[in-house]
Amino acid sequence: MVIQILGTGCPKCKALEANARKAIEIGGIDAAIEKVTEIDKIMEMGVMMTPALAIDGEVKMAGKILNKDQILSYIQGGK
Repeated sequence: MVIQILGTGCPKCKALEANARKAIEIGGIDAAIEKVTEIDKIMEMGVMMTPALAIDGEVKMAGKILNKDQILSYIQGGK
């Protein structure tokens, strides 16, 4: 599983990344975290507002910081 954090590196992007790391740790999930910082790639994924979270290339949420529990829910297949 690859969890992608889409954003240019702003404080909100860093907070989303930290929450994603906590979520995979708490859930005991084998996942890699990848940062996507290039604007062209972010736009190719259909994201117009950052930060955004994608799992295995599928954008789950854009424009807000999810907490670790919300991220864990997306990882486990929920909404």
